[in-house]
Amino acid sequence: MMEPMKRLALFFSGTGGNALNLLAACRSGRIPAQVVLGLASSAKAGGIARLEAEGIPVRVLLRPAHPDDASYSQACYALAEAAGADCIALCGWLKQLAVPPRWEGRIVNIHPGLLPDFGGPGMWGMHVHRAVLAAGAAESGCTVHLVDNLYDHGRVLAQARVPVRPGDTPEELQKRVYAQEMRLYPLALAEYLQSTDA
Repeated sequence: MMEPMKRLALFFSGTGGNALNLLAACRSGRIPAQVVLGLASSAKAGGIARLEAEGIPVRVLLRPAHPDDASYSQACYALAEAAGADCIALCGWLKQLAVPPRWEGRIVNIHPGLLPDFGGPGMWGMHVHRAVLAAGAAESGCTVHLVDNLYDHGRVLAQARVPVRPGDTPEELQKRVYAQEMRLYPLALAEYLQSTDA
């Protein structure tokens, strides 16, 4: 008997590239999940129109409308739960989420660096790639991990590595890391969903 398919919410703050990548992987059967919601933290997020064009219902929830991270997080979970989501994938989500017990082990994120290095508050997007180059690191990459109540801290599920090349710019390094994000995130999310009751 087939396992019931997971219902996935995609949380994003920007262009939605990772969200669209996961959506395509779900629709092709590479991830055993159905996307039921897109949630944007900014009304200007480019991913809103892109996901809506794919027929995904998208909601926008702004952090300034809530007094603290906990109440904002609860509002986010309420929207996910109303859509029937039982898992959340963060796809360039730039807001802190307070994780209550009922959502522990059910939220996955991808980070554009090799955690635990180059993670934490302020370490997102191009900031990570600039920090890697400034540190003189020999390699970088991306990390898929579970989300807990600390920035970029939860259990690592998978990593992919890329070399840092002499003369690299942050933009050049970002392109190589992003190519690995597109490959790794669907694989790691599929493996996690198949191995857990999340």
